Amino acid sequence: MISSQLLAYVAILVFCTFQAHSLETFIAAVYEHAVILPNATLTPVSREEALPLMNRNLDLLEGAITSAAKQGAHIIVTPEDGVYGWNFSRDTLYPYLEDIPDPEVNWIPCNNPDRFGHTPVQERLSCLAKDNSIYVVANIGDKKPCNASDPECPPDGRYQYNTDVVFDAQGKLVARYHKQNLFMGEDQFNAPKEPEVVTFNTTFGKFGIFTCFDILFYDPAVTLVTDFQVDTILFPTAWMNVLPHLSAIEFHSAWAMGMGVNFLASNIHYPSMKMTGSGIYAPDSPRAFHYDMKTEEGKLLLSQLDSHPHHPAVVNWTSFASGVKTLSTGNQEFNSTVFFDEFTFLELTEVTGNYTVCQKALCCHLSYKMSEKRSDEVYALGAFDGLHTVEGSYYLQVCTLLKCRTTDLHTCGDSVETASTRFDTFSLSGTFGTQHVFPEVLLSEIQLAPGEFQVSSDGRLFSLQPPSGPVLTVTLYGRLYEKDQDRLGD
Repeated sequence: MISSQLLAYVAILVFCTFQAHSLETFIAAVYEHAVILPNATLTPVSREEALPLMNRNLDLLEGAITSAAKQGAHIIVTPEDGVYGWNFSRDTLYPYLEDIPDPEVNWIPCNNPDRFGHTPVQERLSCLAKDNSIYVVANIGDKKPCNASDPECPPDGRYQYNTDVVFDAQGKLVARYHKQNLFMGEDQFNAPKEPEVVTFNTTFGKFGIFTCFDILFYDPAVTLVTDFQVDTILFPTAWMNVLPHLSAIEFHSAWAMGMGVNFLASNIHYPSMKMTGSGIYAPDSPRAFHYDMKTEEGKLLLSQLDSHPHHPAVVNWTSFASGVKTLSTGNQEFNSTVFFDEFTFLELTEVTGNYTVCQKALCCHLSYKMSEKRSDEVYALGAFDGLHTVEGSYYLQVCTLLKCRTTDLHTCGDSVETASTRFDTFSLSGTFGTQHVFPEVLLSEIQLAPGEFQVSSDGRLFSLQPPSGPVLTVTLYGRLYEKDQDRLGD
């Protein structure tokens, strides 16, 4: 009896202590890292040759980590491929890999570096976390041997995983995530047999983690939010910007708003491959973001976030749009391609108006007022309802107001980075067949519009004030996961 009472007392004490130390807010940091790439080679280097290259990148990461810690950051995210770069075969990647154990082993590499073989990268990351009393998120490579008893074992006798690791403020390994949705060209890696859903708790909220291309798919990204109720997503990425709808800061901030979570996105900085765009995003608005195609420098971002962000009201994404009476504008519909998808468009011919355009089951409605109708710029309202099949297969429903590259309607959907037309108001909605819709507003020069727009509970994306810059696109980007080809058998 005494022992059970004692255990109950200890449990209450631990709970109260945790509650007493829990933080309502925390300071997040992300680092956009100008990665140093290895020399291209068809012949694997030795482990001894691979380590100096990784240490050169870790030197740069160390500068960001120590700077973030001095500014009070509780956690810092660094990018995918940030330690060794890319352009590897399976064999040439191997010298850069370490055996990363399951975090259940309760391991602080800084204190016990040889417990799981030679792990100098994990040791250094652990010591950076411990010495600076900060959570460190990094992306490295994991290797796991296998043999013929495993029918899926690769011919070279090992699995190689694109892996995120998290070390806590004591340097302990608290999370390990193997990337599920590998992007084209990532043949040097294996995907895990089942998607891994990785979370960990802190005094400043519950965290989940996934990597780059994972964001476009249901598992593990959506599952972390809907089934595991994480507060904040950690997102190492090597993201190549694709306008008009998949620029990093544009889509990642939209995902945070659409899913109702904090989102810490750390991108590689490599402008020649269109890699830039990192940010700290809250569900209601971006808190800090960086986009720089002009310099070769890395960038550290910091911002305060709520540990447990207020979850917005559930949006019925078809409520308003389904009640709109479609009026003929007299304008001729036309087709044009947006990132290999054929959209149905209507040109915006007046300075103000109400327009509807439909494709298959999706009808998109736009009400707007421009400050002026310029003769040298064309805007259009577009709809797409179909399976995207280039660089991945995923089903989309998209409503978009966008600036065409030139006054030729066939350029509507081309990449464009600057605009001159200002809008006084806009309101966009659609008859979506999904609850997973991500609201995007992107301004000229690839800028976001924090606090300048809102989503209503009836599914309208509307301006709260005239946007602070000319508009590139206003978009509702919907995903119908259940219609993806690889989920048809689910």
